[in-house]
Amino acid sequence: MARASLDKQTHEVAEMFDGVARRYDFMNSVMSMGMDRLWRAETRRALELSAGMRCLDLGAGSGVSTQELAKSGAYVVGADISLGMLAQGTGRGVPLIAGDAMALPFSDESFDAVTISFAIRNLNDVDLGLAEMHRVLKPGGRIVVCEFATPTWRPFRTVYMEYVMRGFPLLAKRLSSNPDAYVYLAESVRAWPPQPEFAAQIQRAGFARVAWRNLAGGAVALHRGFKPPAPPG
Repeated sequence: MARASLDKQTHEVAEMFDGVARRYDFMNSVMSMGMDRLWRAETRRALELSAGMRCLDLGAGSGVSTQELAKSGAYVVGADISLGMLAQGTGRGVPLIAGDAMALPFSDESFDAVTISFAIRNLNDVDLGLAEMHRVLKPGGRIVVCEFATPTWRPFRTVYMEYVMRGFPLLAKRLSSNPDAYVYLAESVRAWPPQPEFAAQIQRAGFARVAWRNLAGGAVALHRGFKPPAPPG
């Protein structure tokens, strides 16, 4: 089975997730000690969705996150590049489509909100992905990115980055059919920029009022931004 490299070629990432799709949600719950459910709920609350709104859930995988967001009453569509992951979401009762976050199959200003959880670091070109999210978002709409981040307390940061992340592949050898994929996933977390750097990247993409909130001591962060309203006239 495939393992993507850190240059994150789209076809490699898709093939890797196809290979782990069957047990991916289970592995997420095990490795996060069940915290993944909390993070999905926090993402839904951060988006402040309501009935009548349209939301795009990128990197949706099997649609677990899409299903959580739909609890708000909003119309939520999930998109992912892995057909294997999407196949696992059949029967969840939410629309799931194949789509590349760097070339979204939607017209400009189609959504009131756009979100991506634990997937933006897998993009070959994060700036292009952010530009696409900005393009499909309506003026005044919000983006929320939930992603692994850099713990704020130095002792925890050392343990997390040097021991926990290195230990994930060892656990995966016992539980996953493709442990090499979890080597990449751990490496991609360790290579991801800390919160202030990523916030600046979101701001450079044209989003305003950019902020973040740490979860799990900063091991995960919720980043938020807004597409500026259209100028009058």
